[in-house]
Amino acid sequence: MNRVADDVAGILAGLKQPQKRISPKYFYDENGSRLFEEITRLPEYYLTDAEIDIMTANIEEIADKIGPQASLIELGSGSSQKTRILLEHLHDLAAYVPVDISEDHLLASAQRIRHAFPDIEVLPVVADFTQPFALPNPAVMPVRNIVYFPGSTIGNFEDPVAADILKVIYAEAGDDGALLIGVDLQKDSRVIEAAYNDSKGVTEAFNLNMLRHLNREYGADFDLDAYAHEARYLPAEGRVRVCLVSTHDQVVVLAGEQIAFRQGERILTEYSHKYTLEGFASLAARAGFAVDTVWTDRDHLFSVQYCLRT
Repeated sequence: MNRVADDVAGILAGLKQPQKRISPKYFYDENGSRLFEEITRLPEYYLTDAEIDIMTANIEEIADKIGPQASLIELGSGSSQKTRILLEHLHDLAAYVPVDISEDHLLASAQRIRHAFPDIEVLPVVADFTQPFALPNPAVMPVRNIVYFPGSTIGNFEDPVAADILKVIYAEAGDDGALLIGVDLQKDSRVIEAAYNDSKGVTEAFNLNMLRHLNREYGADFDLDAYAHEARYLPAEGRVRVCLVSTHDQVVVLAGEQIAFRQGERILTEYSHKYTLEGFASLAARAGFAVDTVWTDRDHLFSVQYCLRT
């Protein structure tokens, strides 16, 4: 099977489950990547500002932890805004390897980084980072690999899948490698829910764009006006549940197959897990990592964690 056929099979399998679901990786076509960058600039979306504050306040210690002549491998690189803080302070970086599934967005971002940092070799990799991928060979041999996973993207995956992704990262880091990761923390429900239900409706547009992506790339016939955005924090589960809710009974066709929806039926598009420090340390340990250092903002909304292979 080719990639498109594999994708369609996976999408159909998700839509045929009792709880219909679509993988969050389908958020990130070119328009979805642009919308997400807009989300990160919203006043309600505390995660980006908190993470940037942490990186800025602790960058010298972070750079010393990473050490000289490392290869920095960023997963889900997006616009690489936070990465610029690292690139300005790391010691004799061997290479910067941004990894993203959205090719156009990735290559444009990589070109901007090359322009801003002409002395750093930039080697973009188009890949689904949830699966093993081949690393490029830099001109300068790295002393070690540092996998950078910002933005609390790890929280988008349910526990067993998150552990599997950390195992992929463990392998990509290699001997003497390490992980620098953004981890969102549990906090007041009102702060969390506001971040996923912004007043401008950008998060709603981002969620609905997933259906537009499936229509364009895979020939589905979703009616975007027939679905409503829903994002709720579930404190007992420590996670936000993001869904698209069918506003009436309807049938969607994908690859010749009919998928029936009842009024009020949900498509689960994303979970966003919020961790305790102990909870994330336990998850990381299952993949072979030990948390070495944790940095948080002054309000303890977010954390950046440095993890070593055990």
